[in-house]
Amino acid sequence: MVVDDPLIRSWHDDLTAVLGPEDPRAADVRLGVFYTAVRLTTGEVGVAFTPRDLADTVCCPRSAAAGPPAGRLAGASAWDLASYAHSRTPLRRSVGVAALNALSARAMDLHGTPGGRLLPDADALDAAGVLPDETVAMVGAFTPFIKALKNTARELWVVDKHPGALREDEMPLWRSPAEAVSTLAQADVVLITGSALVEGGLGALLDAAANARCVVLAGPTASPWPPTFFSRGVDILGGVRITDGEQALRLVGEGASGYVLFSRVGQKICVVREGSHAAR
Repeated sequence: MVVDDPLIRSWHDDLTAVLGPEDPRAADVRLGVFYTAVRLTTGEVGVAFTPRDLADTVCCPRSAAAGPPAGRLAGASAWDLASYAHSRTPLRRSVGVAALNALSARAMDLHGTPGGRLLPDADALDAAGVLPDETVAMVGAFTPFIKALKNTARELWVVDKHPGALREDEMPLWRSPAEAVSTLAQADVVLITGSALVEGGLGALLDAAANARCVVLAGPTASPWPPTFFSRGVDILGGVRITDGEQALRLVGEGASGYVLFSRVGQKICVVREGSHAAR
């Protein structure tokens, strides 16, 4: 079954327009515990968050049929894999978003970052320049950002479907997903983890954050073609550029975390939208 997500559709269409007739294949695909990765025959790698709270994890014919077609992913057209980003099946969406991120890396290798300034090795939170009198709403409990903000921002709210993702002393910060729209509407700075590209609903979150001074999409999954997301109100994309594709696929298959991807086989990058009110 297919989900027609307008934001994902725009991302796919924009990449099609930029890359034209180019039809790279998937040299390798890995579905790891924490991340899914697609490596193109042209060398670029895209990663995406792997959903772990799946409703149907029994290895029966029905659940297996709903998942990505094991044994037929490597060698497939990257565009065919990218179409999985519209699937209702979470693991297929993860493969699709990873493929779109790989195609985005290809587009940036060929055309740079139109409409944005590339800041190698920059941290997305530093680029946002949160001020002490500002309120911050975070979608997805990203521990390094929580540590940096809970004692510096005027107020911090963390929207996450898993309250247990926060420490006991951080529980007053927690907001349920049902409160996401109202919470983001009150924030000066909005931070959204890239997992929203896989879990869905990013368009609605961006609409809710329309009045924020700065909107950040961050994490290894947040490595898309910048113009698509700049046009929807994102000010900063804080993603990863994979520098060792073969090793990255191996690490993903062995259950690597985002920290390992950043530190061993990748480089943090920020792309800041031209004309945004971000600090850098």
